Amino acid sequence: MQKVFSLAEDFLSLLFPNLCASCAAKLYQNEKVICSRCLYALPKTNFHKDKENPVASLFWGRVKIEYATAFYYFNKGSRFRKLIHKLKYEGHHEIGYELGLHFGTSLKNSCFDAATCIVPVPLHPSKERKRGYNQSEMIAKGMSEAMGLPVKNKNLIRNIASSTQTRKSRYDRWKNVEHIFSLRDREKLSNEHILLVDDVITTGATIEACTNELLTAEKTNVSVATLAVA
Repeated sequence: MQKVFSLAEDFLSLLFPNLCASCAAKLYQNEKVICSRCLYALPKTNFHKDKENPVASLFWGRVKIEYATAFYYFNKGSRFRKLIHKLKYEGHHEIGYELGLHFGTSLKNSCFDAATCIVPVPLHPSKERKRGYNQSEMIAKGMSEAMGLPVKNKNLIRNIASSTQTRKSRYDRWKNVEHIFSLRDREKLSNEHILLVDDVITTGATIEACTNELLTAEKTNVSVATLAVA
C-alpha cells in the first residue's frame, strides 16, 4: 500500500511539481516550501546569540523588553525580501509557517527558552479578511511547532486599521500606531513570559505599542522575535 501511495505522489508531482518559493527549483521529497540551497543562502543575523544586539538596542530607554532578536536581514533586492512580499501580498501563507519553523528551531537552547507563550502582532480584522490570514500569526504557528509553546492570538487586539508604515519617518511610524492596540481578558496573559512575534521590524514603533499594552497584564514579561530586521 505504501508503494502505491509513493507512486501516486510521484505521478502528482509530475503534473503539479512542488517548487521552491524562492528560486522556483523543484523541491526534493525532504524539502518543504523553500529548497535547502535557498534556506542556506538567506541572510541570518544570529542576533539571538547576543543579548545586546541591534534589535534589542532599539528599545533601550523606550520600553521594557527582556530579549529581542530578528532571524534575517531584510536587504533591498534580496531573495528574502521577495519571500516576504509573497507572504504578505501574494497569499503564500505557507512561507510564514516554514520560516517560523526554522526560526523557532534556532531559538531553542537560548535565552528565548524563558518564553511561556507566543503572541503574534495582530492585524485589524478588515485587513485580515482581505489578506485571508495574519502573516505574523503564520510565523508564530511555525515557531510554536518548533518551540512547543502555545500561540495566544485572541487577547491582543488591533482596534484601528492604521495606514501602512512603509516610507514613514520614525516619528510618523510611532504616531501611526499610538493607542491602536488594546488587551482583553488580561488575566489570561498574567504571569506569562510572552514572545511577541512580527514579520519585519524597522523602527520598532509597532512592537513598542504592542509591548506597552501587553505589560498591563499582571506579572508579565515580554521578549520580541521578528522574522527580519530592515
